[in-house]
Amino acid sequence: MGTFRVNCHKPDNDDPDRRIQGLGGKGSTQWYRTIDQLISLIEGGDKFWTVDTQGNSVWIEVHVRKGRKYLKTESNGIEPNNLLARPVCP
Repeated sequence: MGTFRVNCHKPDNDDPDRRIQGLGGKGSTQWYRTIDQLISLIEGGDKFWTVDTQGNSVWIEVHVRKGRKYLKTESNGIEPNNLLARPVCP
């Protein structure tokens, strides 16, 4: 288990149920994981965080809506979306 900072997102292509395909970051190397991979990693105990639009560190959490799991940050009560605010992954 580890803790990882998210620095970028990959926008959704054709999937109407999701707005993000995956998230990435940079530690000793650049990394990228799909949303499904990230959900599994978080449920398995890994922790991911990012910085919100006010500069605060926030955890990324798994939530369920209409039976479908998705990711959001703990402070995502209002727009803008903290994950979509990250730059696009290379």
